[in-house]
Formats: sequence, structure tokens, C-alpha cells
Amino acid sequence: MTHAGPRRVILAPDKFKGSLTAAQVAAALAAGIERAAPGTEVRRLPVADGGDGTVDAFLAAGWERIALEAPGPTGVPVSTAYARRGGIAVIELAAVVGLVKLPGGQPDPLGANTYGLGVVMAHALDHGVREIVLGLGGSASTDGGAGMLEALGLRIRDAFGTELPCNGTLLGPDDRVDRSGLHPALADTRITLASDVDNPLLGPDGAAAVYAPQKGATPEQVAILEAALSNWAMLLGPEWAGKPGAGAAGGTGFGAMAVLGAVPRSGIDVVLDLVDFPAQLAGADLVVTGEGSLDAQSLNGKAPMGVATAARRAGVPIVAVAGRVQLTPDQLRAAGFTAAYALTDLEPDPVRCMADAAELVRRIGERIVR
Repeated sequence: MTHAGPRRVILAPDKFKGSLTAAQVAAALAAGIERAAPGTEVRRLPVADGGDGTVDAFLAAGWERIALEAPGPTGVPVSTAYARRGGIAVIELAAVVGLVKLPGGQPDPLGANTYGLGVVMAHALDHGVREIVLGLGGSASTDGGAGMLEALGLRIRDAFGTELPCNGTLLGPDDRVDRSGLHPALADTRITLASDVDNPLLGPDGAAAVYAPQKGATPEQVAILEAALSNWAMLLGPEWAGKPGAGAAGGTGFGAMAVLGAVPRSGIDVVLDLVDFPAQLAGADLVVTGEGSLDAQSLNGKAPMGVATAARRAGVPIVAVAGRVQLTPDQLRAAGFTAAYALTDLEPDPVRCMADAAELVRRIGERIVR
């Protein structure tokens, strides 16, 4: 990091789940770096991989915040927002129908739905957006995207033409999809799914089996949800059910691909592209990234790995900061990191570590530049 002129550091962390947002991590790192090396030029670029915090990452990069009210996962209105730049909108499922939006935090595995997500998408379409990035993660429901599609105008009709609710548990073999009422702007809109999940819709690796228990579903409820998703897949197109990412966000990936023509991509790759991360690296001497736990799961396309890949391509050294680091030195080197710093090295007690996370991150920021 030694060269003529001020040193330049890019801070691109993800959130420390349950402790600090990505923006708070970046702020704490910046405070530590500036305290230890006042001449350092610091650029904060908090990132996300499609889950909660995705919209915040774009707002930090200067995108416009569009605030509105929409139905939450159980239909109770919630305040939410999406990020917009020109004709592009970044909409985060978690910010409207996610687990964090459940009233009182009370799970509703059978009743929660994605209708509010469709309301937010329709708002963006009504206001001229023609490219939507959907951040899929942190969902409270397992409805296969049915609520989202219903809010966008999809209808299900029985053999007599009677409209039915978009609910897989109520569907029969003679029901059919009516797409004639879909929002007209969808025909001219490109939709990208930003997610780090590649699960299929159905089966032991599917949306219900893997993720519904995390949303409060009992084994009996998981079986009900699996049957409903199977009915839904037969109606919309079973060929889409096995696609990687179809199981993302309780099957919302499936509904978006089967009806809206959405294309799945790695969430962190989408974020880095849209904030023009490679250009931000020009002239940088160091990149700092991180997340709550740097472990084997991180290697499967999580945000720090996407940042590390971009930094390596640009020839910029990169270090990681995490609540805990569970990767071996060999794994860290293979991923491109020159060093990794864990908060648990400073405070082994997990409870105190989370409570004092901001100050611990500041101290690590000082260590990095020293």
C-alpha cells in the first residue's frame, strides 16, 4: 500500500447478519482507517448478494430511493422502498414481504405470500421502469411467486372460466392460466433475478423441503407446501421447476422465470455490475470486504467472493473482515485474500462480540492500515 500520494482503500463489505448492516460495517471500518491513517482516501461501497440490504447497497452508490406502502407478507401494509436509476429499478423482496416484515416477527408459513412484491413491481412499471432487478432472499413465504404474479395481473380459472385464487393447494388438473391481464409493460421489461440460491423448486433440495422449516413450517406443513408447489408447477410449466434458482425465495424464482421470462444471475455479480465496481477499483491500493461469518458457504458465490474475484481481476490486494473466520489459510489464499481478520480474535465471547461489533470493526480498520 505504499506509493506516492494518498493511499486509496475501497470498503465493500456485506452485512454482519444480526449485528451490523453493510453500511454500518463500512462506516466502522472507515472510522478505524481514518483514525490510524488520516491521509487515507476511503470509498465506501457496501454490497449485498440479493437478500436484505440489496436496496441499501444501491442507495449508498447514489441511486434514487423510491418510497411507498405495500402489503407485507401477511397482507398488513408496510413501508418499503426500491432503488432507481433511470429506467432501472432494484427491488428487494425482503424489504416488502420478507421475514423482517412479519408482524411481531410471527411466522405464517402457510399464509404468507409475495403479493406485496408484485405491488412494488407494478409501481415501478407504472412509473416508466423497463428493467427490474429482483433481489431474492429472506422471504417469509413459500408460494412459488403466486402472490407476486396475481398482483401483476395473472389469473387462474377453472374449467368453467371462474377465477380462482393463486393458491397451489386449491388447484385442480382442469384449471388454466390466464395471462391476458398481465401488466402490459411486462412485455417490454427485462427482469433479472439476483440470488445466491440455485435450488430447484421441488424435491429434497427444493423450496419447501430446505427453506420452509426456516420460516416456521412443521413437517406436516412442509408436505402441504410441497404438494401446492407441485400443483403450481404443473399449471405454469413443469419444465421450469428444475431450473437452478427456481426454489429461490420460496419458489418466487420459479414464478418469475415461468411467467415473466426472468433470468437468474449471481446476486453479487448483478450488484457489482450495476454499481460499476470495476471502474471504482481504478487507482485503489486495497479492497476490504467481509460478512458475518466467512466459512465454507461463503465460497459458493457469497458477496465477499464476488468482491474478491473483481479485485483479483483488477490486480488490487484484498482483505476480509468477518465476525468469525472459519476458512483455512489455504482456502483464503485460493480465494484471493491476502489476509482475514475476525472479530472473535479480539472478543471471543459471541454475545459480547455481536454487541460490540461496531467498535471491534473500527479496531480492525486500524489494524489493516497499520
